[in-house]
Amino acid sequence: MKTVVVGMSGGVDSSVAALLLKQQGYQVIGLFMRNWDSTINNDVLGNPHLHDFICPQEQDYNDAASVCAKLKIKLQRVDFVKEYWDYVFTYFLTELKKGRTPNPDIMCNKYIKFDLFIKEAKRLGADFVATGHYARLVDGKLYRALDKNKDQTYFLSQLSKKQLQDVLFPIGDLTKQEVRRFAAENNLITATKKGSTGICFIGERKFTNFLRNYLPIKPGPIVNLTTKETIGKHQGLMNYTIGQRRGLNVGGQQEKLFVVGKDLKQNILYVALGDKNEFLYSDAAIIENVNWLGSHKPKQCLAQFRYRQSPQAVTLEYLTNDTIKVLYPQKIKAVTPGQACVFYAEDECLGGGIIKEALFNNQRRHFL
Repeated sequence: MKTVVVGMSGGVDSSVAALLLKQQGYQVIGLFMRNWDSTINNDVLGNPHLHDFICPQEQDYNDAASVCAKLKIKLQRVDFVKEYWDYVFTYFLTELKKGRTPNPDIMCNKYIKFDLFIKEAKRLGADFVATGHYARLVDGKLYRALDKNKDQTYFLSQLSKKQLQDVLFPIGDLTKQEVRRFAAENNLITATKKGSTGICFIGERKFTNFLRNYLPIKPGPIVNLTTKETIGKHQGLMNYTIGQRRGLNVGGQQEKLFVVGKDLKQNILYVALGDKNEFLYSDAAIIENVNWLGSHKPKQCLAQFRYRQSPQAVTLEYLTNDTIKVLYPQKIKAVTPGQACVFYAEDECLGGGIIKEALFNNQRRHFL
């Protein structure tokens, strides 16, 4: 009998993954990861009890334990708090200091869930490792999940082919609705549990309040590129992302303003009027730290520049071994430095990289 170690998060997806594997005849072991110590950073606004509501890992662990007990499988627990800080959270802060919008989930998968976790699973005797990700592996290649709305291959794009060896994605052929129904039919406590959203280590508090614990606020001017006027003051460039409309707090503005750029040297936040303004759209981008899941390096393919975005037809120009220029003459809205650009051939995920900068007419924005 083959042994599978399943990453148990305390959610419905990993619960059903474990159930399916047990029904398929595997010896299943659950492994719960603790990646963040929610007590280490008290709220700067003086609420001493706020940490009780951030990253409720104990509740997640209790839910995972309940599911494992019902399925009659062992549950182990492992602590990766230091490693998460070193490999994921430090990266997160460094990217924010550069004025970029990082995606810590991608780095968590690369360095924690599909590296340290797999090593711990092998130590426990695993023949295979499984997670509750919505993705599929076919003949060693990574494909989108059946449920395109929940597909998570975007977050797996920095993995190596070696990391995906001996990995199982049991729910990749199911829809989220089917997963919940299956959990309910088997009386799993997580069947109706709300899925996690946002960044786990920030939890319920506001993003700006959380960052005050780690990065100093440097207010500066907000410049409207449509009118060339200074119209307000921003609360630190790290608190804004390209394409953002809400939270600008610019008084007297009746029409919609969108963040379109940042000038780190002069500490200026640039905005422009309307979601069709020219400053919000680019026709090329430089992608660095490109990771390929196989040997296929296309000249043309589909690219996804953020998680909730439809794939776009692009042409690739190879600059160095891990840097690419991506061309899209149809123009794409809010291509954001720090986010991932992930490449696809239909449903196959070919790999991806990190957006360094967006270009207009193949050049940097003139206001930067």
